[in-house]
Amino acid sequence: MPKPILIILFTILCVNSITAQNKTENVFLIMTDGLRWQEVFRGADSALINDVAFTPSPEDIKPQFWKETVQQRREVLFPFLWTTIGKQGQLYGNRQYGNKVNVKNPFWFSYPGYSETLTGFVDTHINSNDKVPNPNQTVLEFINQQKGFTGKVAAYTTWDVFPFIINESRSRIPVNSGYEQVTGQLSAQEELLNDMQKQIPSPWGTTRLDWMTYFLAKEYIKKNKPKVFFLSFDETDDYAHAGKYDTYLKTAHMVDGFIGDLWNFVQSQPQYKDKTTFIITTDHGRGDEPKALWKDHGDKVSHADQIWMAVIGPDTPNQGEMKAEGQYFQNQIAKTLAAFLGITYTNTQPVGEIISPASKAK
Repeated sequence: MPKPILIILFTILCVNSITAQNKTENVFLIMTDGLRWQEVFRGADSALINDVAFTPSPEDIKPQFWKETVQQRREVLFPFLWTTIGKQGQLYGNRQYGNKVNVKNPFWFSYPGYSETLTGFVDTHINSNDKVPNPNQTVLEFINQQKGFTGKVAAYTTWDVFPFIINESRSRIPVNSGYEQVTGQLSAQEELLNDMQKQIPSPWGTTRLDWMTYFLAKEYIKKNKPKVFFLSFDETDDYAHAGKYDTYLKTAHMVDGFIGDLWNFVQSQPQYKDKTTFIITTDHGRGDEPKALWKDHGDKVSHADQIWMAVIGPDTPNQGEMKAEGQYFQNQIAKTLAAFLGITYTNTQPVGEIISPASKAK
């Protein structure tokens, strides 16, 4: 048999072998804006929870979130991350062990971070949070073009810039953001949530409250059974900028509860059970030294390029907290997401490589 034919057959066999190993048929990418790795891996920060400038009544919040050990503190703050993913999945970014996750973009704020996450590369022309359509194709748009996935990709977000980041008009991916009303044939829950959006004001102006985003998203998932879903929360960043550490902790705990509830829901559905991978991360870090800089981020704020990531699903070995030294980047998430689905993601520029420890299938 001629060598070129042998090479082609070998390649086909390898691809089929990789695809056969993957049990993942659905991927949910979940992000919460500006949530520090320090809280994820250490729990409440003693310097901030005891500082009345950031926590006006420490005695009110400490019974809930302050415990003697780091392990206890992080578990009470993030019970799903540590009692479920910590046992069944993987958590990256505890710099105590030299396990590092960073952004690659030089700006260290939201639009550049979300674009890097979703495209897999850095575009330095994306250097503001302005509502400018992203010229770059995201992994969501790429997957939506693949056979079997068209019309099965969607996004629900709190921040109203996402229709531009995902470029809803070009990609044709439905992106429900801000105070956008749900349209079409509505469930009773969606009708109620639409009314609540009109009636309940948000302190963030055009950006709705995270709980509204979550329950609207859950209704969409129930009705439409997407294969790829992007869910993004925002209030962790909002309360951090406001310097309200106590509310920042409560919001982080709430988001962990939403993610846990969503995981339990998908595990109860035949289409999703043991066939779904969650990737959870953030768009940027925050300051830490001096402690007052925890409110801030951006390229002038030390530590604001440091982030974290968690993965759970049928193809992810249950290694829990990743303690091996390693350097990972935000730009690796897009290709990793696609790889779980057996899809090789490419773009107009080179994208970050697959995070290999996260998947049994190489």
